Amino acid sequence: MSSRSPHPTGPTAPAATPARGTGRRLPRRLVQLYLGLALYGASSALLVQAGLGLDPWDVFHQGLAERLGWSIGTVSVAVGALVLLLWVPLRQRPGLGTVSNVFAVGLSMDATLAVVPRVHGLTAQVLLLAAGVVLNGVATGLYISARFGPGPRDGLMTGLHRRTGRSVRLVRTGIELTVLAAGFLLGGTVGIATLVYAVAIGPLAQFFLRFFALPEAPEAPAASASAPASASAPASTSTPAPTPGESPDGSAAPQPACA
Repeated sequence: MSSRSPHPTGPTAPAATPARGTGRRLPRRLVQLYLGLALYGASSALLVQAGLGLDPWDVFHQGLAERLGWSIGTVSVAVGALVLLLWVPLRQRPGLGTVSNVFAVGLSMDATLAVVPRVHGLTAQVLLLAAGVVLNGVATGLYISARFGPGPRDGLMTGLHRRTGRSVRLVRTGIELTVLAAGFLLGGTVGIATLVYAVAIGPLAQFFLRFFALPEAPEAPAASASAPASASAPASTSTPAPTPGESPDGSAAPQPACA
């Protein structure tokens, strides 16, 4: 299910490289991961109930769900698992976040759909759409900042980028146009929300990636105070903020159904 602005480059492997000192922040990282995935599924459900369109992968999931008679969350899990199998020939390495993404997003989506009714009237639909898109940005910032690896759909994108040599932007566009067209032909909902999501999710994800970023651990003190100044290590530079939709370690942001 989400997501989704163009990326300048992909990582050599989708497994995230934790920032300095993240091992000591494991409880926080786990909370961010699973809270983010739960909110991701919930945000996708809000978009479904708004009835104004979905992001490309959820258009595909919804179309398949209507054809198979399954819930959209179940389809999301099944598609995520199948996409993860495509990592094998691409030699991608899944992380905890990758495997968790397959199951947690779909389960959360179905649970939210069970308690949030479909709204009627344009005002209510627009409000639910706005809530869903913003919540998706929050969820993206939470779970990507946890640095446990990308979702299966984004790993497919970065894997194809590495294997084909094509730009991530081109690969991503090709994949999302393909699933969008297939989902539309299957009966998925394409509408104004599809466009709003595409335009808004990049800036929102960028903001919340910075907001939830794990702080860097302080530099270790010099081994010897008497060491000559010329031998001291150069001052570390700060890590540049990720491009919209890209995780801090260079991996791509999740696809909301994905994620």
